[in-house]
Amino acid sequence: MLRFVNKRWAIRLAIVMLMFVSLGITRAAELDPKAIAIQLPKDIKWTVNAAAGSEVAVLVGDPARPGLYVVLQKWLPHHNSRPHFHPNDRFITVISGTWWVNTGPKYDLEGMKPIPAGSFVTHYGGQIHYDGAKDGETVLQIVGMGPATNTPAETK
Repeated sequence: MLRFVNKRWAIRLAIVMLMFVSLGITRAAELDPKAIAIQLPKDIKWTVNAAAGSEVAVLVGDPARPGLYVVLQKWLPHHNSRPHFHPNDRFITVISGTWWVNTGPKYDLEGMKPIPAGSFVTHYGGQIHYDGAKDGETVLQIVGMGPATNTPAETK
């Protein structure tokens, strides 16, 4: 009889625990919008720059104005920038793909170095660099202080 009671008690306990877990899951979906803002991938608006072979999604701020900004930069395969510099430091995380980079005013596509997903890079303000993707798409998160102008600096 004791085994039967313990089994019945264990089943009831499991049902009660499942109810609490399901209530917790339901409540987790009802987040306070005053406390948190979420952009799911389907809600992120990408702007295509066909001439550059890239897409940009502004997550926070405005890179064209003074202040903090956070953008996603997507380099499409076989596209990259030419030597240039920005006035302020930029902090870049490689989200996916392999990012290819080089420094200096002489454009040398063969000398570009691979930076794998998960890497963190600092582009220092006023220093010449260029970057992009080779055979696959690359997504970067770039954080900086605007305005994020782009000054060409290629040696002809």
